[in-house]
Amino acid sequence: QVQLVESGGGLVQAGGSLRLSCAASGHFFVSYNMGWFRQAPGKEREFVAAISWNGAGLNYADSVKGRFTISSDNAKNTAFLQMNSLKPEDTAVYYCAARRGLDITPNARWDYWGQGTQVTVSS
Repeated sequence: QVQLVESGGGLVQAGGSLRLSCAASGHFFVSYNMGWFRQAPGKEREFVAAISWNGAGLNYADSVKGRFTISSDNAKNTAFLQMNSLKPEDTAVYYCAARRGLDITPNARWDYWGQGTQVTVSS
């Protein structure tokens, strides 16, 4: 089993920044790709960003391109999501996910999920 724990969420004003972290433990291997998703109230969960296990592959939702940056530290089994220029529409619960394989697209099947961290952006 793989455990994922998100942290770093909170309340921020529009235009501000937050950095989310996702710590992986258990039977986690550096060969896992990492992803971030979010779910706003009354909406379906949506893909935000993903990074391949070696950092060579990156994928972002159009809505966050140029504002969010995904990264990972394999030595610490931790993934990050740097969020800049936040907007009220970025308000959501943000989830970390992990999967093996080559696919880091939004429609890939992600095997493991964290419990989520709330991000609230005030206008």
